[in-house]
Amino acid sequence: MTSLKETLKSDLTVAMKASDDLTKSTLRMALSAITNAEVAGDEVVELSDDQVVKVLQAESKKRLESAEIYEQNGRAEAAAKEKAEAEVLAKYLPAAMSDSELAAVVAQEVAAAAAAGNSGMKAMGLVVKAVREKVGSSADGSKIADLVKSALAQ
Repeated sequence: MTSLKETLKSDLTVAMKASDDLTKSTLRMALSAITNAEVAGDEVVELSDDQVVKVLQAESKKRLESAEIYEQNGRAEAAAKEKAEAEVLAKYLPAAMSDSELAAVVAQEVAAAAAAGNSGMKAMGLVVKAVREKVGSSADGSKIADLVKSALAQ
């Protein structure tokens, strides 16, 4: 089984041979971010696939946030480029969990926290942690927090 990093490298080679500039530059940026994450800290480490996914999610989120800012400032070309880069990165990320599935997990964990005697906003940290453990990297943290906050406020 090949690692995600090796897959990125082989896809970069394919993009270079195909003269696909967008994919080539995006994959180079992603591999650079992965390398930076590997050498951060006291010693060099090899990232696991889960850690590589986290790096790619962060990079994808940066692209989407940049696109939003570009659109607000009337720079449609730059926004389109950022969105295209995010789409390239999305190919390597796990499928995102639907809002209804995530809401069901949140409701289940809120009920479990209430059964354990934790309710209201005091239980938010416990519920968010439990939801994150269940859904893993298939849901955005801010979306989880928003759903938990609205569920606990009821």
